[in-house]
Amino acid sequence: MIIRIVRMHFTEAGVEEFLVIFNQNKQAIRNFEGCTHLELLKDTEDPTIFTTLSHWNRPENLEQYRKSELFDSVWGRVKTLFAERTQAFSLEKFIEL
Repeated sequence: MIIRIVRMHFTEAGVEEFLVIFNQNKQAIRNFEGCTHLELLKDTEDPTIFTTLSHWNRPENLEQYRKSELFDSVWGRVKTLFAERTQAFSLEKFIEL
């Protein structure tokens, strides 16, 4: 399983538009082949910072999503709303207690 974390810092004006885009597409992203979990997290100190946390069965599933029309349409709109460069990480669970 791959855990994908994407931290996004939006302009104040971009937050509302991002939330509209996310809500319009969250089911399609979550139902994309190989996606087993999707969360949107909000920073506790900065209301313009959001993080997506998604779980993917295999790295190939995440890559297929990143090359899909869905990703292109969502990311194409969202990336214009950023105040800073995003941070993205792909991780594998290593130890769980």
